Amino acid sequence: MPLGVILNGVSLFVFLRWLRPLSVVGTFLCNLALSDLLFSLSLPLRIYYYANNYWPFGSFLCRLSGSIFHINMYGSCLFLFCINVDRYMAIVHPLRFRHLRRPKVARLTCLCVWLVIISGSVPAAMVHDSKDCWNGQEIVHRCFEGLSSWGGILFPLLLVAEVIGFLLPLSAVVYGSSHVFFELCRAAEGGAKRHRKTIRLLVLNLSIFLFCFVPYNSTLVGYGLLRSGLVHDRWDSKSTLKKIISITVLLASTNCALDPLVYYFSTEGFQKTISQIVRLSKSSKEKKGSTQTKDIYVASDQNSKKDLKNSEKKLLDEKTKLGITNGSEKKRMIEESEI
Repeated sequence: MPLGVILNGVSLFVFLRWLRPLSVVGTFLCNLALSDLLFSLSLPLRIYYYANNYWPFGSFLCRLSGSIFHINMYGSCLFLFCINVDRYMAIVHPLRFRHLRRPKVARLTCLCVWLVIISGSVPAAMVHDSKDCWNGQEIVHRCFEGLSSWGGILFPLLLVAEVIGFLLPLSAVVYGSSHVFFELCRAAEGGAKRHRKTIRLLVLNLSIFLFCFVPYNSTLVGYGLLRSGLVHDRWDSKSTLKKIISITVLLASTNCALDPLVYYFSTEGFQKTISQIVRLSKSSKEKKGSTQTKDIYVASDQNSKKDLKNSEKKLLDEKTKLGITNGSEKKRMIEESEI
């Protein structure tokens, strides 16, 4: 959780502070960082629940945490989908869709994505309600497990969410990546070298989909088919799939720490900004150290002058007592002692 907060917080700061105005890809990446940051902030509640098998935070936070999880997961899928589509249009059809590759269109697309995922989080909030369950001889509060209505409207909602938020983006990422790779392979060596950044971006997008989102979504659909009765449970595997879902949730949660790799390795301006921040931090530390050394030197020099003044004052007092001090010498020594 701290890693996700730090990485996405720094990424969001870099996008909004140093990389404005944002490009088309930068706009999608900035919104992806915002989605990951929101989810990272809600992770401590989920971690506490899975570690203690108990939910003490009430119904509202249970619903909110469940909604944020789905906002992040489907939001990440859709924003990665938008990035992939942009790369596809830029490389495979650079002239045909040039009018769509504008920052204004990207901002409007991000607004539509947020409306879709927030609207889809409302049913998730209704499902993810805390409830009391028997655990041996005592009643404990549960969360993220209010899935008793699979025979009603829950499973159709799940199918809609999976098609729009997962299957469509995954199909587009696979289709677009394969066509972009084919187009780059046809290019000359110089062109392929220039598009190395695009290759890294698409590989990272596809890897995040396969590692983070495919296990959770495929297991969830299988569990939903069994719970809704559409598929007969011959081997009594519902309990096993439920445990697997808990594990795949952790895999899906790692996307908030993996997405910053997309920002760094795919955005040249992001790399340069991070490098400049690191260099400025090092130079400020070195400058601070040299300033401290200079202050020590100045302080020691001032102390030496002060000791010299005190010695001259003592000598002046002794001469005055002995009566051997003339007026001009006394005046000079007094003036020097006041410097």
